Amino acid sequence: MGKTYERIDGKIRRFIEEQPLFFTATAPLAGDGTVNLSPKGLKGSFVVLDELTLAYLDFAGSNAETVAHLRENGRITLMWCAFQGPPNIVRVHGRGEPVFRDDPRFGELLAAFPGIDPAPHGLRAIIVVHAELVRDSCGYAVPRMVYEEDRDSHRRRFSREDDASLSDYFTGKEHIATSIDGLPGLPLPLPPSTV
Repeated sequence: MGKTYERIDGKIRRFIEEQPLFFTATAPLAGDGTVNLSPKGLKGSFVVLDELTLAYLDFAGSNAETVAHLRENGRITLMWCAFQGPPNIVRVHGRGEPVFRDDPRFGELLAAFPGIDPAPHGLRAIIVVHAELVRDSCGYAVPRMVYEEDRDSHRRRFSREDDASLSDYFTGKEHIATSIDGLPGLPLPLPPSTV
């Protein structure tokens, strides 16, 4: 049923680019550490950079577990499910890194996301993932659901923030600068964007 692919191209690339939702999974090295699983959406916030490299925009939120785990060990899995059309699940296992706003690569990476204005979403970083294993599986048990549209809640909430107030917001959250397990998370104060 499942198949392994050497690269992200053809039908695999088309499938993941068409999905309005994907999930990220990371974990610390400690055996008793907290595994993190996060849903990601917002049209235009995910791109395939090349046959083995993907990226997504890391927007404001109430924690930074993915960033902390990637800073510690780089391990990440991305997963897409077909909620419409033929059943399918695609997983990309690989190594990731957060590229922060003051990184010289930030501007060039941000240009790869022309389909979204990141300003009203409190952009913190760009997560770049280098694929090591690409697999699909049947997805027969995934329910059929209808995608209506992206919610505008995130944009409405964070569009009223500037860099200073966003830094204050992050500083006030318990698990932004430090993960649940005490790992370094998002560097604060929020560095100014290089773009």
